[in-house]
Amino acid sequence: MNLFIDTNVFLSFFHLSSDDLEELNKLTVLIEKGEVTLWLPEQVDDEFSRNRENKLSDSMKRLAEQKKKPQFPQICKDYEEYDEIRELQEQFGMKLSTLVDKVAGDVSERTLKADQKISELFDKAGFIETSEQLLARARRRMDVGNPPGKNGSLGDAINWEALLENVPNKEDLYIVADDKDYYSILDEQKPKDFLIDEWDHKKESNVFFYRRLSQFFKEHYPDIQLASELEKELAIRSLAESFSFAATHAAIATLSSYTEFTQAQVSELVEPALTNNQVNWIVCDSDVKQFFLALLNSHGELMKEDEREQLENNLQSCDPEEEEDA
Repeated sequence: MNLFIDTNVFLSFFHLSSDDLEELNKLTVLIEKGEVTLWLPEQVDDEFSRNRENKLSDSMKRLAEQKKKPQFPQICKDYEEYDEIRELQEQFGMKLSTLVDKVAGDVSERTLKADQKISELFDKAGFIETSEQLLARARRRMDVGNPPGKNGSLGDAINWEALLENVPNKEDLYIVADDKDYYSILDEQKPKDFLIDEWDHKKESNVFFYRRLSQFFKEHYPDIQLASELEKELAIRSLAESFSFAATHAAIATLSSYTEFTQAQVSELVEPALTNNQVNWIVCDSDVKQFFLALLNSHGELMKEDEREQLENNLQSCDPEEEEDA
């Protein structure tokens, strides 16, 4: 899955946004597991570096504004609640000052959690350098008025030309960008028709659009809230689709670190043990057997009766030497 995230989405993690850093954690897992290729044009990298300070400056100003004290009319001073409120205000002011200092320090040192996660993503992304040829194509795109891009601004045109050049043919592209240069004026949840047609013509595939990273996850991984759950789901899928003994052992190694599974997940785990030859042929290998024995002990009641009995029989059929190793 080829994914492009526009600069404004990365910057939103520094600002007042409904998005959560957990979205970045989930994306990191997808990249590490080979589920997603994140494309990073040099233009996005540069834009992020240029605009980071502006975004954080705005956030710091909003935080500092919380220091403003509310005004009370003189008649309030005759009540005991007034003194209590003033004392709470003093405590609030001191705590806020401490918070501002800590945040300012992390901003300066680039140690905000958002900084760390975005840096990690950038390191794992497929970097696309802005060559002179790419720049020339982007300039021509802007001159003739083709989207994406604004008059006099090459940024979006450079990004689009970079994607056209580097994303493999016949592979779909998924764009996350809260930018009117990409989305249709008729439906803000869809890309511009021009971009759809151009991608189809040049790449023989489709382009999909999302305003938020959370929308992307909602459509493709709707039941996953945490990165740890996403990693578990990917390991379950890897076991179900295992095409080799090595792939089976790798999936089992990951799954063995988890102790809790839903009923649906248990069903998905049992099925390959019974039907996938790359799994059931080595069910007596020590690591595979230990995993399924533990699954029977902890989640056997969630299995269908016939599947549980078949799995038990398969494990019991292992010869004594294999059982001793297990």
